[in-house]
Amino acid sequence: MPVRRLPSHPNLDHLKHQAKDLIKAHVARTLAAAQLIREFHPRFSGATDAAIFAAPFNLASAQLTIARESGFPSWTRLKRRVEKPVLSDQLDLPHQERIEDPVFRHAVDLIDAGDAAGLRAHLKQHPKLARQHVVFEGMNYFHNPSLLEFIAENPIRHNKMPQNIVAVTEVILESGPKADIDQAALDATLLLVATGSVPEASGKQIPLIDLLCDSGADPSSAIRAAVLHGCLPAVQALTRRGAKVDLAVAALGSAENFRRILKTASAEERHLALAVATQYCRVEIVRILLDAGEDPNRYNPVGGHSHCMPLHQAAGYGTIELAKLLVERGARVDIEDVLWKGTPAGWAHHAGRTEMEAYLRSLEQAAAKPA
Repeated sequence: MPVRRLPSHPNLDHLKHQAKDLIKAHVARTLAAAQLIREFHPRFSGATDAAIFAAPFNLASAQLTIARESGFPSWTRLKRRVEKPVLSDQLDLPHQERIEDPVFRHAVDLIDAGDAAGLRAHLKQHPKLARQHVVFEGMNYFHNPSLLEFIAENPIRHNKMPQNIVAVTEVILESGPKADIDQAALDATLLLVATGSVPEASGKQIPLIDLLCDSGADPSSAIRAAVLHGCLPAVQALTRRGAKVDLAVAALGSAENFRRILKTASAEERHLALAVATQYCRVEIVRILLDAGEDPNRYNPVGGHSHCMPLHQAAGYGTIELAKLLVERGARVDIEDVLWKGTPAGWAHHAGRTEMEAYLRSLEQAAAKPA
């Protein structure tokens, strides 16, 4: 789920209260608390609700969860941000303006200007730049990007990219021995390109995908994120480059192929596939998964719009047919999402979907009546 970004002037006491409230929610065994802890506390990654509720959960654990939910690796780092902010903490500034290292900042400026010749000369003068990273905190991603990752314009910094961005990227990739650009940086850049709105709008997404894959990026590392972000041209390009079509990707294809892959899919793949099928309103695929035993009353998995459940997605941008299918299979209408505390009916209201909202409100009212 997206991180909860700190306000311009965060209050440490307020953050401490959030941690104490999380402890109370853990004691009360709320599903939203379990989802929050599962996503942001590393000790509980992948744990079941029951395991989370059965485990001790003290103030230090709660503070770590709140810190990571805010985009910081520890409570200590969050506390430092509140008490002694530095340039890189100014989230209202574009990322390039938050870079404190002038040499790295100049390299990013050359990328943004499309100055391939200037960048080549700068990298020759500073050969370690190609494998250097900078640290950003307080965001959902782009925490520790390499220079290469800045070519993707994701997160958006200028809302445009140079027409020669492919040539600029080649300069970085060719700036030194191949080992200078590690696999993690290649894969991270590919994911940013494949899910970026600016590369797609500029017509550079597919050429950059091909260049990065030619340079060793793993197409399978980006395809799930491309699916979940609705980037279908990137999905097609990554598939063409040999990305693995797992169950979540197959949820966009034929029911016959989906059933074939389902036979050997893991529990984690099934869970994510339900999130994808609901997101894309693939009613037949959702039915297949429900028939196979998937629970509609689980929050979506990490990386798959994990702040909500399938019925929230159906309410916000699905069809009445899909919502009715989920309800018939036991989906609850009273569960709130983790981020905005909205029920499925609330999502329908926010999206201006009057028919969907009326249907869900009627179910809420029926459930509230005494037996």
